[in-house]
Amino acid sequence: MAKRELGTRTEQYTDGDIAIKIRGLHKSFRLPTEKAFGLKQAIFNRLRGVKGYREQKVLKGIDLEIKKGEFVGIVGRNGSGKSTLLKTLAGIYYPEKGEIIVDGNLVPFIELGVGFNPELTGRENVYLNGALLGFSNEEMDKMYDEIWDFAELRDFQDQKLKNYSSGMQVRLAFSIAIRAKGDILLLDEVLAVGDAAFQQKCNDYFESLHGNQTVILVTHTMSNVRKFCDRAILIEDGKVKLDGGPKEVADAYENLWKK
Repeated sequence: MAKRELGTRTEQYTDGDIAIKIRGLHKSFRLPTEKAFGLKQAIFNRLRGVKGYREQKVLKGIDLEIKKGEFVGIVGRNGSGKSTLLKTLAGIYYPEKGEIIVDGNLVPFIELGVGFNPELTGRENVYLNGALLGFSNEEMDKMYDEIWDFAELRDFQDQKLKNYSSGMQVRLAFSIAIRAKGDILLLDEVLAVGDAAFQQKCNDYFESLHGNQTVILVTHTMSNVRKFCDRAILIEDGKVKLDGGPKEVADAYENLWKK
């Protein structure tokens, strides 16, 4: 069993059926409330007991297990903590308390532009993004044609990324994410972007998985939860409110707006 310590985040690789295990996960952010203009003011504030910030608790003891091959939807209102949970799984944030155990290679598709350099060409960005995901140039060589075929942007591969529309960037980024063939794919609202043809292509890809890849999708679109997910999780106020079947959880989410 190999084990790596990443700050307070642990990655542990086993032979079990669990892709991700989360135990007692807490995450907070410090939000400034009072500016200290200069060292003298900062010292004065400290002596008065003024912190200059307030602590926002976002995740409040999340416990989850996600099996290998599951397609899991994470839903919740804005500010509930679902995107923070996804970014903590991706290693963008580190938990202040609790444990995350990941079994497998994890590929995030969370924010457009992350891992891209607008001054580089599409070709160069494919290799840059692949390197950030932990793939060698030789491994990216094998994926290269599939990436561009899926994105349908081969005619633009030698243009600088700054000349791409946002829709073209989405196509390329998503193509890299799925053709990188990671064991676990993290997605944040990817189906809400891109044109209709691209969205259908995403749909076709998800329908083809059949348990061959673990997918975690954060979304506000309940039709996608009902259509693609094997299981869904409703996050409310930083806690798991409901963990169950996709229809049950989608219905519960929609009922939140009726209260």
